[in-house]
Amino acid sequence: MFEIRGDRAPQGRQKLARERAAYFDLVAQGYSCKQACRIVGVNPRTGKRWRNGTTATGNGPQRRDWQPRLTERPEPCSRYLSQQERIWIADRYRENAGIRVIADELGRDPSTISREVRRNRHPSNGQYRPYAAHDRAVARRARPKTRKIVGDDQLRWLIQQQLDRRLSPEQIAARLRRDVPHDRDKHVCHETIYQAVYDHVHSGLRRGLVKALRTGRAVRKPRRQAQRRQPRYHHPMTLISQRPAEVEDRTVPGHWQGDLIIGKDGASAIGTLVERATRFVKLIHLPHGRSATVFRDALIDAVADLLAHVCRSVTWDQGAEMGRHHEFHAATGIPIYFCDPASPWQRGSNENTNGLLRQYFPKGSDLSGHDRRSLDAVAVELNARPRKTLGWDSPAERFTALHASHHGGSRAV
Repeated sequence: MFEIRGDRAPQGRQKLARERAAYFDLVAQGYSCKQACRIVGVNPRTGKRWRNGTTATGNGPQRRDWQPRLTERPEPCSRYLSQQERIWIADRYRENAGIRVIADELGRDPSTISREVRRNRHPSNGQYRPYAAHDRAVARRARPKTRKIVGDDQLRWLIQQQLDRRLSPEQIAARLRRDVPHDRDKHVCHETIYQAVYDHVHSGLRRGLVKALRTGRAVRKPRRQAQRRQPRYHHPMTLISQRPAEVEDRTVPGHWQGDLIIGKDGASAIGTLVERATRFVKLIHLPHGRSATVFRDALIDAVADLLAHVCRSVTWDQGAEMGRHHEFHAATGIPIYFCDPASPWQRGSNENTNGLLRQYFPKGSDLSGHDRRSLDAVAVELNARPRKTLGWDSPAERFTALHASHHGGSRAV
């Protein structure tokens, strides 16, 4: 039982936490406000303020939107904030406690508390009311949701109008934020617009707007992150990060980069090998397809006439044609290094050469009509071109000088 204090000087809300909790317990048991205040030992005005709250200016009562201050910190019960946690946030926030202090008391991340207060406080006066905040959070979390574009005819019309002008979804989203900064109902992210365009049946957008997109695709092209790919081969790969440092500066010749040029519908292919120091090109004839076994034999034939010091290593991407890379290494003694997934810049010389070769073998053409003789002719012509990066020497001149200086050396076996 509380006793009436002899010293009736104001002590502040923080010092009346126990009295405040006891007051609400008595009211819940059926005591009137005046009786509860007399038992607890506080002024009836204080009880009314606890029960009704105050306005932002302090000039009158308003509807109470929180329970009595909790005497024990609620424990986090799930990934979502509970009602009790929101009550704790409201009480501590009114006491001007910092976001990090509240987060530490609740065992939550500070960003969780900051985001909770920012999202769920009252939109007009900025007050954080725990019950209303909890209702907003629960309603926002409900699934499935009605898409914003579906429920707003004006927004849907604006998006269709901008798409007709060939604006991208990112440009549309940015202009909506700039043109109507205070109307958050008109703010959407570019991904929302993409989803609405591709799913026009449920979004309400006009059919055919997909043609206004840059790609013009009728469906989205799924992509997976390169780092999450499953291992490509059964036998372990030696990645490019384990390649000798001498390869990077191009001072030591004999390190090659390789790739495939793919023909129409993926039905034909030509293999390319480029020496990093001289930019010398060798083309691999693949008349019988590009399976792992066929390509292994073709690659062995391609390096058979190269001396050991002229072919010290080969760097390739993680294509399926290299599935028997371990057998190639066992047959030739030449190590194979593999680039990281989705990293074509790690074979820069080879990628540049493939671009030059497209002058002879255009994209979308059938490559099966080119025999070995025609491939050799293209390689001879390309190797005879003077290169700025070689001081206007040609790759053939550099490679011939290299080959002549080591004539008679042992083969790579």
